[in-house]
Amino acid sequence: MKRAYLDNAATTPVRNEVIKVMVNALKYSFGNPSSVQHSYGREAFSIIEESRIRIAKNIMASPSEIIFTSGGTEANNLVLRSSILYLGVKHILTSQLEHFSVLKTVLDLSNKDKVCVNFIQIQEKGVLNLNHMEDLLKRNSSKKTLVSLMYANNEIGNLLEVDKVIFLCQKYNAYFHSDTIQIIGNFPIDMKKLSFDFATASAHKFYGPKGVGFVFIRNHIIKKIKHFITGGFQEYGIRSGTENTYGIAGLSKALQLSSCNFLHHTKKIQDLKLYCISELKKIIPNIIFNGLSFCPDQSIPSILNFLYPTKKKDYLLYFHLDLMGVSVSNGSSCNNNVKKMSHVIQSITNEKLLNKMMPIRISFGIFNEKKDIDLLIEALQKIRKQKNLS
Repeated sequence: MKRAYLDNAATTPVRNEVIKVMVNALKYSFGNPSSVQHSYGREAFSIIEESRIRIAKNIMASPSEIIFTSGGTEANNLVLRSSILYLGVKHILTSQLEHFSVLKTVLDLSNKDKVCVNFIQIQEKGVLNLNHMEDLLKRNSSKKTLVSLMYANNEIGNLLEVDKVIFLCQKYNAYFHSDTIQIIGNFPIDMKKLSFDFATASAHKFYGPKGVGFVFIRNHIIKKIKHFITGGFQEYGIRSGTENTYGIAGLSKALQLSSCNFLHHTKKIQDLKLYCISELKKIIPNIIFNGLSFCPDQSIPSILNFLYPTKKKDYLLYFHLDLMGVSVSNGSSCNNNVKKMSHVIQSITNEKLLNKMMPIRISFGIFNEKKDIDLLIEALQKIRKQKNLS
């Protein structure tokens, strides 16, 4: 049976070159990187530090600004919790469209540490009201503030107006954390030009392994952070625990390979997205796209989200598509309850629409081709005929 994997925002296939690097590290560099007394440990230590240097070069940062983590969720937690513990943050400004690793952590900090939390108003199509953001910053100017906002939304693809957000953060002396997990490794990013205080990344979003990521922290800030996980002196004492040597090697290789082909891959994925939009419009009259995912200049090329018309809520829709060889999702993979509507879609969509439509997130990757889109369209047409929706 022909198959089409269209859930790359959830995770991506691992490149063959990355697998080779990881296998070599597993076989021949098994030493503990903290055991610098002998060559086995020093070799593993060298892999980690060389990877740190290459990663920093790819995002125009300093190697000392890179801390390895188990992935994006831990990286986001590290930023949020360390800001409260070591930077004197008493106020967090975010949005209801963020990933659960931000939203649930913020809620936990609000309950346990009595941190003041405000949410920026959401306008049509999931666009954040930056005038409201400035008003909240102004009203809380006496409190040290951390602004935490996604660069690219993982469900609807909306791109944040980062230059405007950075300007407001600098104007009101607030720290800025951006969840860049859908950006780093998929698009060029220059930390010298973008005044992020913190940025987070996860290898499995750019054709690397699961279970490894990193957080970027500005040098003048990282010196203030004592520890996030205690127990040893790994990762400058901030994140104790024996490092995932082969995972870090794979992360570094994946980022290096992505960086060599940004323009080619971005154009290919953008073309696939435009083709998909065109084909969907042919079979679903008056189709409703979620957020700005249908706008090439205001969303990332890899994500397209739309409402699929049904006579009633059809929670088996995604399984029907899977049985036809097409893998898509209803939103973030961190919400694995099929019967629970995405919090992002709920925040931006009329409730009446959601009673008769199901959200479908299609996310494209470098290994997709037009034939994958054709298989999706064919499957949707079959489902529409079966349910008499045509």
